[in-house]
Amino acid sequence: MPYASAAAVVSKYGDALDGKVIVDITTPIAPDSKGFVTPDGSSGAQGIAKAAPAGTHVVKAFNTLSPMFWRPAQPRVAHWTCSSPAMTRRAKARVSAFIESLGLRPMDAGQLPMARALENVALLQLGLVAHSVKHTNFVLGVNVLS
Repeated sequence: MPYASAAAVVSKYGDALDGKVIVDITTPIAPDSKGFVTPDGSSGAQGIAKAAPAGTHVVKAFNTLSPMFWRPAQPRVAHWTCSSPAMTRRAKARVSAFIESLGLRPMDAGQLPMARALENVALLQLGLVAHSVKHTNFVLGVNVLS
């Protein structure tokens, strides 16, 4: 679903989402791919969280993974997430288990304001595709050295 529709869809479902976990996979990139359509200091995930009922947990995840990544032979790397401040341990554990079920290693990047950093990673990836790498068969990741 495009970012432009996400908040409206969340608003439409309203109270049915209370207590649920929403995983925001969108990146609100402007049509010129040089910035974002969300206000400075905010993120798409934060916009979605504002549209959701207060008891809804919003997580930013998967927006940095290109379609090439989902091919079976691709290496499985760590994946960053960030979540709403009120997210319970149980809800975080559910999201982590889901990410692990995909063969990924979840890495908590902090609370929802960090979603903008993940959106910037996606913008960086688009820049690399356009200006140097010229394809989407690459991943930016984290190597934990100990």
